[in-house]
Amino acid sequence: MDHATPPEIARLLADIDAFIAERIRPLEDADDNIRFFDHRREWARTDFENGGLPRPEWEELLAEARRRADAAGFYRYALPKELGGSDGTDLGMAHIREHLAHQGLGLHNDLQDESSIVGNFPVVQLMWKFGTPEQKEEFCEPQITGERAVAFGLTEPGHGSDATWLETTAVRDGGDWIINGAKRFNTGMHRATHDLVFARTSGRQGEARGITAFLVPTDAPGVHIPFYWWTFNMPTDHAEVEFRDVRVPGSAIVGEEGMGLAVAQTFVHENRIRQAASGVGVAQYCIDESVAYARERIAFGRPLAERQAVQWPLVELHTEAEMLRTLVRRTAADLDARHHMDVSDKVSMCNYRANRLACQAADQAMQVHGGLGYTRHKPFEHIYRHHRRYRITEGSEEIQMRRVAGHLFGYIGR
Repeated sequence: MDHATPPEIARLLADIDAFIAERIRPLEDADDNIRFFDHRREWARTDFENGGLPRPEWEELLAEARRRADAAGFYRYALPKELGGSDGTDLGMAHIREHLAHQGLGLHNDLQDESSIVGNFPVVQLMWKFGTPEQKEEFCEPQITGERAVAFGLTEPGHGSDATWLETTAVRDGGDWIINGAKRFNTGMHRATHDLVFARTSGRQGEARGITAFLVPTDAPGVHIPFYWWTFNMPTDHAEVEFRDVRVPGSAIVGEEGMGLAVAQTFVHENRIRQAASGVGVAQYCIDESVAYARERIAFGRPLAERQAVQWPLVELHTEAEMLRTLVRRTAADLDARHHMDVSDKVSMCNYRANRLACQAADQAMQVHGGLGYTRHKPFEHIYRHHRRYRITEGSEEIQMRRVAGHLFGYIGR
């Protein structure tokens, strides 16, 4: 099967590029907005005196880019037609995410906070699939437009990948539930109106059943944010959150009681393949920039590009990018055609290898560029610091490899 860009996706990418040139690049240049992308980017984006959170003007700039993309018809591509989308395919999103990441830093696709002119909406799609009619009305369209924001509270101080061992509990009290516990790296809480909190409501530790998802208003009594974690890549929006006798009604449950992990895992494969595509795109950007610089840079009277010490590491990276690109596109096409669990191992292969490739390519780009590559006047340190987190989040490398091993050795998927 040929996994070259289908004609309809090629036309869409051309339209997106024209939109970026006409409506997004001018926004980056206006009012010194370039400070959010040049060597000042970390300082311009981060409110260091306010817990390291994103500065309001940075988030408003991202919001304006999204509004322009929505008005132009690109933002909702991946959403169902009922929500104004195009029922976009996983293959289409793989091409788009790679294409945008390959263009380097910019408003078109700032993965530091998952913002893009072609949106990825895991919580919106989660609500669309599992939500009641009332929940859909309250949270789907308002999340797309920014009137509502729902954070995702799964990871805990003592539990990350071992999600079946959650210590946060919810106990029934009449028609209500009382939630107690804590969440860590609860992303987006600084602007969230609600937090999707996963808590054990029945069963024993280690069991997948018995965990329930609750929509908790962030201003509910008992919800407390003691601090935000400062991270390798700043600004941060990763909150430590405590829940002390937080009361929510039974209508706050998303999906079935006790089946919260099914809610959490519904769109994990789509997210992982899309992140893999972005990893391939940004890796190719780092490779291309390094090749261009090596051809221009003269050292000891000859271009760096003539030296095998420079050539071979880039050849290795370029070869892996080509192979991963094919695997990502084939897997995305399989996701469109088959049940996602049938290709779960391939998704994990794509994800962990692409995340690693992005970091290796950024690191090699720094090396090829020498002292310049180490400065913040080049984008490679920013790319490295951002993509390094994906080797841990969205399922760590070890979790992804564990899933591949399960399929390979017949423990799962047979």
